[in-house]
Amino acid sequence: MIPKTLTQDYTIPCYDTDASWRLKPYSFMNLAQEAAGQHAVLLGFGYDDLIKTNTAWILSRMHVKFIDTPKWRDNVTLTTWHKGLNRLFYLRDFILTDAEGNPRIKATTSWLVLNLETRRLVRDPGLMDEATVNQENVLETPADKVQMPKDADPVLALEHVVGYSDIDMNGHANNAMYMQWAMDAVDHEMAMSRPVRELTINYNHEAKPGDKVMIYRAVEEKEDGIHVYVEGKVEDTSSFIVELLF
Repeated sequence: MIPKTLTQDYTIPCYDTDASWRLKPYSFMNLAQEAAGQHAVLLGFGYDDLIKTNTAWILSRMHVKFIDTPKWRDNVTLTTWHKGLNRLFYLRDFILTDAEGNPRIKATTSWLVLNLETRRLVRDPGLMDEATVNQENVLETPADKVQMPKDADPVLALEHVVGYSDIDMNGHANNAMYMQWAMDAVDHEMAMSRPVRELTINYNHEAKPGDKVMIYRAVEEKEDGIHVYVEGKVEDTSSFIVELLF
């Protein structure tokens, strides 16, 4: 039987939480990427399958809704499935539930396949068996494109030199690390007093060892809450941009 979904149980450890005991956004992203990788292996298009053609999965966009962020010691279940090819992107969804089955986090992701030698994108409609696709949407639409608001006046929040702890097996900064940098760029008092309710992140250009990432922040208050935009640039090239809703 083809495993259309992958389900894994976790107990939230202390090292994945903040001072309010809440699961950190980047810690959820680590859980999600590992589950995605394990499920892809089971379905025949995981790391070992792609590396034979010198290609790899690259996360391009992610939209996460934190309904009720789990805390230290909470028992949770993460379920993921892929939705096949949609234009340029391969889509994959996630839902994190508590011990009673209540949704705590929902997320949708958009992935690309990258040739590791040429650094060019590869589009292969035959990469995955259509029988493995699950079209259920945990969020109604794929992750949007994020842009710094035109009337924003971003300030330089911090500088980060990409180092050993940031790098993954593909030789560039791991996707979760960008979110760690973004949260470090948020005003500390706000990050501690207000949980992240929602985020959308776009990965625009890979950051490599030794790159100096200049991280800018802009804040807008709207009816639905405080929106914080964080963009990391290497020289004049946007590496990533994220919109956070507090």
